[in-house]
Amino acid sequence: MGPFGDVSVDVHDDFVATVELHRPPNNHFDIELIRSLAEAFEALDRELSCRAIVLCSEGRHFCAGADFSGRAGPIGDGSGHLYDEAVRLFAARTPVVAAVQGAAVGGGLGLAMAADFRVASPEARFVANFAQLGFHHGFALTATLPAVVGQQHALELLLTARRVPGEEALRIGMCDRLVPADRLRDEAQSLAAEIAASAPLAVRSIRDTMRDDLVGRVRRALDRERAEQDRLRVTEDFGEGVRAMAERRPPRFTGR
Repeated sequence: MGPFGDVSVDVHDDFVATVELHRPPNNHFDIELIRSLAEAFEALDRELSCRAIVLCSEGRHFCAGADFSGRAGPIGDGSGHLYDEAVRLFAARTPVVAAVQGAAVGGGLGLAMAADFRVASPEARFVANFAQLGFHHGFALTATLPAVVGQQHALELLLTARRVPGEEALRIGMCDRLVPADRLRDEAQSLAAEIAASAPLAVRSIRDTMRDDLVGRVRRALDRERAEQDRLRVTEDFGEGVRAMAERRPPRFTGR
């Protein structure tokens, strides 16, 4: 199938498709990558031979979100904004199991939370690092993170920006299965195959009911998140947060 830019698609005989990001080692995203991923998901929605998706990444980390060093492409272009493409991921109808190796950071955590399930290893870490950048969270984490880990856990993780290792992620519900790193993709494939073995019309129907108005909630969350990000992007604290990250030192925020 495809091509889908830096996203590959491989459909297997068990009705499971592997969708893989190819921007190693960190798999930073931009609008082009999220658009390619949305196009792949939409194509698989129309493919009768696909009933579940494994989302994975080449390289050391699942996804390190946007590249604030400036090396990555823009979050918007003449045809849209990254978050317009993100809505398409949430609107896709095929269940998704994310295989999270290494780090899921910032918007990469948002991408992991867009999946229905997450399989991780003890070495994995989930990080909502936005506040340590002087920035507002995004990728619809307003809608997805509290639904998975609860309001209090979500608020703590967003305000402190602390790292959540695999064991804790399993305990608070951020991941659904925890396996050794060398079994990560096999376990994600196994879970996806369990889903794909069920009646496909029933699976989509149940998923639609359980998700309820998720796409609507995601749209509203993204609108608010985008506005807050635009507001904070021009502050001194955001500039300091990006510099501190690049220089690997604690930030010195001033509230300006």
